[in-house]
Amino acid sequence: MFSHRALRPFTSLLARLPSQCEVCRAWPSQPVCDACVSRFAPPAARCGGCALPVPEGVARCGDCVLHPPPLDACLAACTYAWPWPDAIARFKFRGDAGWAGPFATLLRSAPWVEPALEQCDIVLPMPLAPGRLRERGFNQSLELARRMAPAKTDATLLLRTRETPAQSGLSRAERLRNLRGAFAVEPLRADRLREKRIVLVDDVMTSGASLFAAAEVLRLAGAAHITAVVLARTDPPR
Repeated sequence: MFSHRALRPFTSLLARLPSQCEVCRAWPSQPVCDACVSRFAPPAARCGGCALPVPEGVARCGDCVLHPPPLDACLAACTYAWPWPDAIARFKFRGDAGWAGPFATLLRSAPWVEPALEQCDIVLPMPLAPGRLRERGFNQSLELARRMAPAKTDATLLLRTRETPAQSGLSRAERLRNLRGAFAVEPLRADRLREKRIVLVDDVMTSGASLFAAAEVLRLAGAAHITAVVLARTDPPR
């Protein structure tokens, strides 16, 4: 049985080969051409605490002002809207690892992401519970982190200790309670976080509850500054 790790050199080669843009069908192209990235992932004003859209010139949304999150900064490359949900699903659930490179490039090109990666000490992917990792065969957040900052990425420092029930339909407070105790820092290496600048990487941010819960654990371990970097941010409920 082939492992995802064994196939990584092959999928990395495929990601560099010319192909057809999955959105506009331009040829030759990468999986998403530059024109489609400009059209569907334009720079946008976002809240510095939760990455939701805000009016130009506004630093924090009202909710983050009233209830400051445990993140010092939160950055998103695009809104979770067409064409990104299907592409992310192919990457995340159907094992199409060729998307990791283009998505990492999209993330690095988002405003303020490159400086955050340069200034941080450690890049941590959001971890998966063991059962979920066996089911998927790889952690999509780790694949993104390794392509953005391979020398700084640590795959074993932040742990997911248990799987949690579905979060849909829960309030923010309920989601946070649902995630209590779901993350932990590797106890024998926890001192590595003290006074360090951390970048947390995830693929999709919905309510932010998972990222906030992980950030609280890192803060308790002594992290000095925590920036979340996410590929896609869902729109606020209407």
